[in-house]
Formats: sequence, structure tokens, C-alpha cells
Amino acid sequence: MKVRKAKINRVTKETQIKVELRIDGTGKADIATRIPFFDHMLTLFAKHAVVDLKLHCQGDVEVDAHHTVEDCGIALGQALVQALGDKKGLRRYGTGFDPRNPLFGESHVPMDECLARCVIDFSGRPFLVWRGLEAQAYKRLTKAEKTQDMSSAFRFGLAREFFQGFANEARCNLHLELLYGDEPHHVAEALFKAFAKAVDFACQKDPRIAGLLPSTKGKL
Repeated sequence: MKVRKAKINRVTKETQIKVELRIDGTGKADIATRIPFFDHMLTLFAKHAVVDLKLHCQGDVEVDAHHTVEDCGIALGQALVQALGDKKGLRRYGTGFDPRNPLFGESHVPMDECLARCVIDFSGRPFLVWRGLEAQAYKRLTKAEKTQDMSSAFRFGLAREFFQGFANEARCNLHLELLYGDEPHHVAEALFKAFAKAVDFACQKDPRIAGLLPSTKGKL
């Protein structure tokens, strides 16, 4: 089987990012963004998506973490779509649905009091649906609590910027939802883990359609 991997170097006046990604990996991660909590999120993404990921970023975190987080999402999306190649034989959807077992690969992820879910489609069309702030339990938090730092730099709202950047560049439909939850650290972690599991399933090859494109349009 062809090795599905990619290298991305993305340089702007705000960030310098190097990404090496291998889709069919073992979960190895080498992450350095200068934002400890974000490093933690990307490390667990690699582990639970079962990809090998090296991502190093030098960004203007002295201004704000926003540029680093968003641009890492952009670079990771570029790497993933590059690594997927022509998408022939791809499962394409990370819904957790398999005709032989509807519960296989389910992308609901619990994290203590939180429950998150993610559905992804590498359709070639970018779209993000974000419902992480709509769960009733999370609405009860004060504005200050919703935006509190989980490390010295990472705020919960930055998670959306990461996923929006990823969806745009991976050219995928990405639906993320917090079903319920309270603690921002747990909320973010549940969302990243659900995202990882959906990506894992969607990127797998379906032997029934080897060499075929999973689209009636003939293009993804």
C-alpha cells in the first residue's frame, strides 16, 4: 500500500510552521507550539487518530495565541488533504457508520462529565458546524468562565478557530458538537478526541471499493 504522508512548510509574518504527517501511523507525536495546552490537544489528536504527527510552530504568542492556533489548523488541514491523495478507496465519512455494524467507530467521546461528537466528510467542500457552546450546561457558565485560560495562552474559543482553519484547508465538512459538559478543559479535550476518532475512521480504506472514488460525481 502506498504510504500516505505529507510535509508542509507554512511561513507568514505571524507564524512559521512545519508539519510532517503520516496517516497510517501508530500515534506518535512530536509537537511544539509554545502553547502547552494546545500541544496536549495535538498530541492526543495524533494518538487517537492513530497518525504520526510532527508539528513545530514559532508564532507571535507574545501578541496572542490566536495566530498560532488558527495557522496550525490551516497547516494540518493542508497536510491531511495532501496525504490523502486521490482519495480512491477512502471511507470518506467519519460518521461511525459501517453497514455491517452501525456502532463501529462511533465518534462520540466522553471526558468525565462531558460528551462530544464529531462527524466528518472529506467531500472537497469546506464547512464547519460548531455547536460546542450550545449545550445547556455550558451556557450556565459565566462569560469569564467561558473564556478562561486553560493554560497561560489557550482560551476555549480558540478551538473553533483551529477547526475552522482545518476544515477550510482539508476541504471537508466538519460537524462538532458538545452534547453536555461543564469544565472547559474537559470540553476542549472531548471535542479534540471526537475529532481524532472521526478522522481516523474517515481516512481508513474500504477494501470493497479499492481503486474507486467514493463519489457519484467522479471527483472529490
